[in-house]
Amino acid sequence: MSDSKPSDSKPESTPDKEVASTGSARSVLVTVLGELVEPYGQPVRTAALLYVLKGLGYGEHAARQAIARTGSAGLIAADRNGRETQWTLTDKAHRLFTEGELRVFSTDVDTTQWDGRWLVVNVPIPESHRSTRKKLYAALRWAGFGNPAPGVWVTPHVDRAAEAERTIESLGLTANTVSFVGTLAVPGIPESELVRRSWDLDAAEKEYDELLDRFDARTFQPGDELLFAHLQLADALRRMPYMDPRLPEVLLPDWRGLKAARRLRDLRAEWTPTAHSHWRRIAGLDVPAAQVP
Repeated sequence: MSDSKPSDSKPESTPDKEVASTGSARSVLVTVLGELVEPYGQPVRTAALLYVLKGLGYGEHAARQAIARTGSAGLIAADRNGRETQWTLTDKAHRLFTEGELRVFSTDVDTTQWDGRWLVVNVPIPESHRSTRKKLYAALRWAGFGNPAPGVWVTPHVDRAAEAERTIESLGLTANTVSFVGTLAVPGIPESELVRRSWDLDAAEKEYDELLDRFDARTFQPGDELLFAHLQLADALRRMPYMDPRLPEVLLPDWRGLKAARRLRDLRAEWTPTAHSHWRRIAGLDVPAAQVP
């Protein structure tokens, strides 16, 4: 069988505008790999990846380019099997998906028991170093840090100090960085104001509401429709840590985003068995019952 398609079928339907992706083909492919390929530990054919990406609304050229670039980034490795190319996740990809699964979907992050300590990092960067600033900001946002004042980053997730250290060291910023862990003191703003200045939780709440409208307000039919909706929801949730740091509940009294986020994560979990069953047919996977998600 060639790489052109996984079977004699074509995607049943392309998702409508409500469900269509807002991300690049490459970023959505990473979600596809994390959601559908990582759990099985088996190579996946180019044809199966193309089937899903095209079903999500991407043209074949964009889909093939996304696969090639993801390979160049070291997340997947190619192996020829006759006329067919198969892709295997690399160790780098396994580490990425393990961290992402914990950061985005683990219930352990939602804690009601918090000791009141904050990790504070002061890392000034000149305005002229825009590329470095962009990389630092993205990495710290992903780690759950907020930015209440220029050069100052804070998070109640004090266990992420090592993650911040790796980022800062990789960017050559250690010599200008000061960090410490402690509780807030007087004089100074209260924790409620620190949270308000550090994160735009109104924007995160709005995004959660929109996701509920898109995914929880309708029923998706088993097959391609549910599979594509499952992937779109997972892709949206994987981007949310940049907006929602999953703060301890004590810091967010009456914040509707907490309930919305839990419902969306539960929805993904509810859809997983049916979505994966359809994926295994598309990809031609022979999986032991014990390995089925």
